[in-house]
Amino acid sequence: MADTPEGGIAGGATLLIPATEDHLPLLAEWFASPEFVRNWGGQPLTREEVAAKYIGRRRPAVVSFLVLNGADPVGYAQYVTAGPREGGIDMVLLPHAQGRGHGPDAARALVRHLLTVVGWERVTVDPEASNHRAVRAWSKAGFRPVGPRGSQLLMECGSARAQEPISC
Repeated sequence: MADTPEGGIAGGATLLIPATEDHLPLLAEWFASPEFVRNWGGQPLTREEVAAKYIGRRRPAVVSFLVLNGADPVGYAQYVTAGPREGGIDMVLLPHAQGRGHGPDAARALVRHLLTVVGWERVTVDPEASNHRAVRAWSKAGFRPVGPRGSQLLMECGSARAQEPISC
């Protein structure tokens, strides 16, 4: 994308922009919706909970983004460092944006950023194993299953241990 704002990460069809205090009304509306949080903890969140967690207040431990399709906000993504050269990402899209390739596109862009700019060697995700749509989307983004973690499926992209090129 030609006009990537500072701190933004461009995918082929999506753009991730840092979530800020200005995005609180939008994110509070999304996270209050049972449909939006169905696979993100399952419980609607209060405006205060959203403010504390999802608009950049936890930086640098958690880095938060809005996912855009063109100028339209379609989801939320974040990454969390888990070690010196690795960590995990999470993403949730609005129901109408699912199944359109936005998730895999945004995931590939975020992974590319983490591996080439931030310097990670391994990126993980842990969708609910029963959430077949999410597992399929992460697979399309290049993640491969590692194994179960309770009710979740641990998936990874890139691995220093494997001594192989990054495929995500």
